[in-house]
Amino acid sequence: MEQKKSISALVSGGEASAGPPLGPALGPMGINVLQVVNTINEKTKEFHGMKVPVKVDVDPDTKKFNVEVGVPPTTALIAKEANISKGSGTAGKDFVGNISMEAIVKIAKMKIDISYATSLKSSVKEIIGSCVSSGIKVEDKPAREIYPDLMAGKFDHLIV
Repeated sequence: MEQKKSISALVSGGEASAGPPLGPALGPMGINVLQVVNTINEKTKEFHGMKVPVKVDVDPDTKKFNVEVGVPPTTALIAKEANISKGSGTAGKDFVGNISMEAIVKIAKMKIDISYATSLKSSVKEIIGSCVSSGIKVEDKPAREIYPDLMAGKFDHLIV
């Protein structure tokens, strides 16, 4: 009995194809590559246009497979919520977008399981930190200036 084989790749959400990196890695295992690709696209469609980590586990004996989808990088989630293609090259001087605190809490909830944060509020602080380094405003303020409001409890009603 052969051991399960795993393949990890970064794919564009909802746009995986039988080409590299998946096709050449899955082909020799004798499984239906198109079936795997369709499963990945179904599971990643909500992350359309973003790079998403996926892991495919294959049992070479039964040809059964399992697809696990990771969470896109924080900066990619922020860019999507702020409707921008990329962050500022000169963060702190130039701002390229704005994001609401609701969107930050949404991202924090997605990332909390893979974060070192001990609470949702701590996770929110991490996301705001990514906004600082990406040149994204939070609630129309430079991201760094939102921390006092956060610590004063102004957004506690969102962080539940």
